[in-house]
Amino acid sequence: MEMAGTELRLGLPGTEPSSSTSTSKISNKRSSSHMNNNDEPPPKAQVIGWPPVRSYRKNILEASYVKVSMDGAAYLRKIDLNIYKSYPQLLKALENMFKCSIETEGYNGCNYVPTYEDKDGDWMLAGDVPWDMFINSCKRLRIMKGSEAKGLASL
Repeated sequence: MEMAGTELRLGLPGTEPSSSTSTSKISNKRSSSHMNNNDEPPPKAQVIGWPPVRSYRKNILEASYVKVSMDGAAYLRKIDLNIYKSYPQLLKALENMFKCSIETEGYNGCNYVPTYEDKDGDWMLAGDVPWDMFINSCKRLRIMKGSEAKGLASL
C-alpha cells in the first residue's frame, strides 16, 4: 500500500523531494543548495518607512479635531475643523449635528451661540476673529445658550 499523497515531508508545497533529502530525517540546518557560494545572505526587500504609516493615519496628522459640546446635550462630538472653509459652513454642520438653530449675529434673544476656547484658555465667540486664526487657536467648541453668552459678546 503506497501513501505518497498523505506522506509528511519538509519543503514547499508542490515541490518534489530531492533524492538527497530523506523524509525521516529532520534537520534545522540549511542545505548547501540554499546558500550562495560566497556565504552572503539572500537580498531582502527594502523596507521603507518603519513602522508603516497608513494613509488614514497620515490624514489624521493633518486633521484638526476639536470636541464640540452643546448646553443641554448629554453627549459630545468631535469634528475636524480643516474640512470647513468658513464660519457659515461650520455652523451649518453644527446645526445639522445637534438639530438646533445657531446664530452668530444678534445674540440677544437667540437660542444658541457658538463659542470656543482658544489656546490661552479664554472663551470667545466664534466669528470674532478671522477664520484662519480661529482654526489655529481653537481647542474646543461649545454651543451655549444665548442668555449665557451675553458676557462674551462685544456689543
